Amino acid sequence: MAPEIKARSAAKKEARRGAPAKTRASRALARYVAKRDFSITPEPSGGGHSSPGALQFVVQKHWATRLHYDFRLELQGAMKSWAVPKGPSFDTKDKRMAVHVEDHPISYNEFEGQIPQGQYGAGKVIIWDRGTWTPVGDPVAAYRKGELKFTLQGHKLHGAWVLVKIRSRDGKDNTWLLIKEKDQFARPAAQFSVTDEMPDSVAQLPASTASAGRKKLSRAKTSSTSMPAGATMKAAPATLQPMLATLVDRPPVDPGAWNFEVKFDGYRLLARIDRGRVRLITRNGHDWTHKLPHLQKALQAMRLKPGWLDGEIVMQNGRGAPDFQLLQNAFDSERTADIQYFLFDVPYYDGNDLTAVPLEQRRALLRSMLQGAPAPIHFSEDFQAAPDDLVASACKLGLEGVIGKRRDSRYSARRSPDWIKLKCAQRQEFVVGGWTDPKGSRAGLGSLLLGVHDADGRLVYAGKVGSGFNETSLAQVGAQLRKLATDKSPFKARVPESGVHWVKPTLVAEVSFSEWTGDGHLRHPVFHALRTDKPATAIVREDPVAPLGPDTEEPQSRIPASLKVSHPDRVVDAESGVTKIELIRYYALVGELMMAHLRARPVSLVRAPDGVGRPMFFQKHFERYRMEGIEPLDQKLDPEHPPYLEVRSPLGLLSAAQMNVIEFHTWNCVKSAFDKPDRVVFDLDPGEGAPWSAVQQGAELMRGFLAELKLGAFLKTSGGKGLHVVTPLRPGFDWDTVKAFSQAIVVHMAGTLPKLFVARSGGRNRIGKVFIDYLRNGFGATTASAWSARARPGLGISVPLDWTELHALKGGAQWTVKNAHLRLARGNEPWSDYAKSAGSLQAGMKILDFKVK
Repeated sequence: MAPEIKARSAAKKEARRGAPAKTRASRALARYVAKRDFSITPEPSGGGHSSPGALQFVVQKHWATRLHYDFRLELQGAMKSWAVPKGPSFDTKDKRMAVHVEDHPISYNEFEGQIPQGQYGAGKVIIWDRGTWTPVGDPVAAYRKGELKFTLQGHKLHGAWVLVKIRSRDGKDNTWLLIKEKDQFARPAAQFSVTDEMPDSVAQLPASTASAGRKKLSRAKTSSTSMPAGATMKAAPATLQPMLATLVDRPPVDPGAWNFEVKFDGYRLLARIDRGRVRLITRNGHDWTHKLPHLQKALQAMRLKPGWLDGEIVMQNGRGAPDFQLLQNAFDSERTADIQYFLFDVPYYDGNDLTAVPLEQRRALLRSMLQGAPAPIHFSEDFQAAPDDLVASACKLGLEGVIGKRRDSRYSARRSPDWIKLKCAQRQEFVVGGWTDPKGSRAGLGSLLLGVHDADGRLVYAGKVGSGFNETSLAQVGAQLRKLATDKSPFKARVPESGVHWVKPTLVAEVSFSEWTGDGHLRHPVFHALRTDKPATAIVREDPVAPLGPDTEEPQSRIPASLKVSHPDRVVDAESGVTKIELIRYYALVGELMMAHLRARPVSLVRAPDGVGRPMFFQKHFERYRMEGIEPLDQKLDPEHPPYLEVRSPLGLLSAAQMNVIEFHTWNCVKSAFDKPDRVVFDLDPGEGAPWSAVQQGAELMRGFLAELKLGAFLKTSGGKGLHVVTPLRPGFDWDTVKAFSQAIVVHMAGTLPKLFVARSGGRNRIGKVFIDYLRNGFGATTASAWSARARPGLGISVPLDWTELHALKGGAQWTVKNAHLRLARGNEPWSDYAKSAGSLQAGMKILDFKVK
């Protein structure tokens, strides 16, 4: 007899011994009813029915006086309930306290809402998880005994668990422990926290998904849709940045380690499946579902589980080859029914994060999911042949080229060398900055003036394109240009053309060409189409690089098993709710990006043992306890002090965060030139009453003045209230000289624009103004490193920026530990020219009439 049937049988026997089940349930709910005024609270007063043949469970996330999780199991006609302050854990070593509270009605399983102030349990309630549970043995007897074992089949919780009653110190008998038992679902807390990774409601998810969870307990390997090894339980994120390929100049030397697919000449499109509904999202996050109803209908008919699919939409010409112009015409005419969708990846599916699963296994899963898919949905096949032959064949067929993907690559939300582009001809996007008049019988326009952005975000002229148009495209493009006409050139320098009309630089044209000339112009360009799926501000020159070799690896963001994390659930920041293990995971994610800013530099660490808002202290010197990956610098660099610190590897970030370090600050020098700074930092800090627009204006003016001094300027958020403007230097002057010169710059700025800038610290001086802090340029002074979290409410992070992004920026803490994944696709790319931009102070000193003492 199945355990749940035994439970029902036990309930019937008890009913025969005494009161009817409804009467017993009513008595059990008396305390629940007595505590609530149902004329005020939206909570149900009773009712609800059992599901045939299955016992229900629900976990409700409850923001009452303190956040906790209400764990409820259906038994004897009601929901037995425990309040679990920290929530469930998949770690078998975690014994989570569970306080037994009054029974709740079965109808409470559907409750989500706000319990009003003044009512018992006032606060927000969401359905965090639900499904069915299967008791081990007689659940009524086990409950009375105080040791209730069971398995859960939910959206988030699976496997074997136990509730054990204990005697508390105050003598009360309502204290239990909720413990995960050992099985295939058990996970160490240092690797996985279900409450952190899956924080949201499941109220809109179908109950059938949860009830099917029982099948997941075995996850039979023979199942065509079973999850591959390496998948972790995690709900699909609300947004997703797609993985992008890197243009390379030749095939990889180890082609056997790669898959090769057709490079589709279309639009990248992501499919988000959530609560039975499909949404179609472009790479820039725009919802195009309404433009492609036939694709939405086809995907919804497949009844796929929640997740994200990645692919490309194309229009095929008479030879069956993708044709971008046909695709563009389909959207222009709103006749999109013939658009095809080729899917090539599945980063999230059915409550599982697959991003760490090797590509080959993700594609095997996707292939099985797409068997029997409706006509417009296709699996993007890969080809096993020499890449040179594949590219040659693609070119003969009129295709754009080939995409190569490492078979063992993970899915990274950024541009990665694990995916490569091999093109038949050079082809990329350009910003349209103007047009020339037509000649002869031609109508509409003569040529488009094209540009790309340089490292400073300025538009650089790249030549003009006049071929590739037909009568229709000439008229359509000409009409769009005239709407954007302006009197001012958008280009950085003078354009050597006559009869020019300028436009606002918002249109993006896709152009193929044979090569770049020595002066940076296009040779033999051909226009293909205007693109609307890429922002003009992101267009830069795309130069091919060498592909990864067999011994080259992409940085991984996993926490090594050797790192022992103490108190992983301790909350580091109350405002964001970020825990210690979440902060460590963040540093694991950005470790390689951050090392570019830390490598070979002395660092200071900001430690916060009790979290944000509590006492913190700087650690500048090496101490007797070790943090793996952090090493002492040679004491000979500064004999008067103990050794300074250097972060030698990404592991150093993790071991430091384990020791309660939140911030990583760097000196303005490297250890090989300890006595001569290699950069200057200007910290733009708004005083009380100064608007964010003043900080933006101040940064732009700072950049302009530095350019006059023949100095470069790189921008990053501070992670706090302001911005950092960083000038790279060729080491040549000592600390005192560099600091004094930086002060002279700030004094000049404040003297020239006294209503905007102030050079003196102090609250009264700074009211309504932007303080430019130059004191970070002295010996031993430090600045928060790029990608460092800040020990402030919200845990903002310092992020490298393009100057083109300044005006759209919302604040100095726009990116945080919680939303950092939205920025990883750009990484350090905005500072790609930092090293070669290092200049000398001598020209600037002469211009500013600064005398070296």
